[in-house]
Amino acid sequence: MQAQIAFPEISNEIFSITLFGIELALRWYALAYLVGLIAGWRIVVALMRRPHLWPANRAPMAPERVEDLLTAIILGVILGGRLGFVLFYQPAFYLSHPAEILKVWQGGMSFHGGFLGVLAAGLWFCRRHGVPALQLADALALVAPVGLLLGRVANFVNAELWGRPTSLPWGVIFPGEAAQDCPGIAAGLCARHPSQLYEAGLEGLVLGLVLLVLLRRGALKRPGLMTGVFLLGYGAARFAVEFVRQADEQFISPDNPLGHVIGSGGYGLSMGQVLSMPMILAGLWLIARARRSAESAAETGA
Repeated sequence: MQAQIAFPEISNEIFSITLFGIELALRWYALAYLVGLIAGWRIVVALMRRPHLWPANRAPMAPERVEDLLTAIILGVILGGRLGFVLFYQPAFYLSHPAEILKVWQGGMSFHGGFLGVLAAGLWFCRRHGVPALQLADALALVAPVGLLLGRVANFVNAELWGRPTSLPWGVIFPGEAAQDCPGIAAGLCARHPSQLYEAGLEGLVLGLVLLVLLRRGALKRPGLMTGVFLLGYGAARFAVEFVRQADEQFISPDNPLGHVIGSGGYGLSMGQVLSMPMILAGLWLIARARRSAESAAETGA
């Protein structure tokens, strides 16, 4: 296979300082989390200050309440993302080494786990403060692509979660022994799909633009519609990219080189695809529900 694009020389650390003998570093992935959460916070505040966007021209909560929501979301993202990785991807290892679960700085976060964590945090917040759950979910769906875009770009900078080997002209030669372990290809010449950038484009840019267009067309007045489109869009994008994304090492074996968790004989589904299917189904259901509600309201003249 001919080499395609050399991986750019980018450090995974933005800067580091030493305090009291301890080295502290700011990494791109941490910065992506911080910027995504802050941007999401400000966008949700802006939405709550525009009551004309919501049903009955009434925002679901006061803008000042968003700060309390942010705290719950941060806990949901971190705890859900970590526990999701532990349970979905490496349960046997962490059951044998439970102390390793706390070492989040060594990597290992799951989007699907983070999504469930945010869902749990959001439901708790809604029940505690009397906020309509679907309307809050719609606001969060609108800002989620910002975090996804930043997170996937950070994955690329960290040279992690790369794709399968490819001869396409935009294949990237990722560094590291694992990335260069390609059967029949000399080390240093194995180009792979930049699947992180595929996901950044689909889950971040494209899905974000679709939701923005829906916002301008009054989608927030139809509770559940934005959430449904986000779930369907993310699930479909992730499902598609998984066909060219390298499976996690623990799922790969000589008899299962593609790392499928369901199927055999070279055909099957990856863990990412299995976890995305419920999102697709839930998205379709929410979209249909929002349409039925809108039609019912139109018939009754509400």
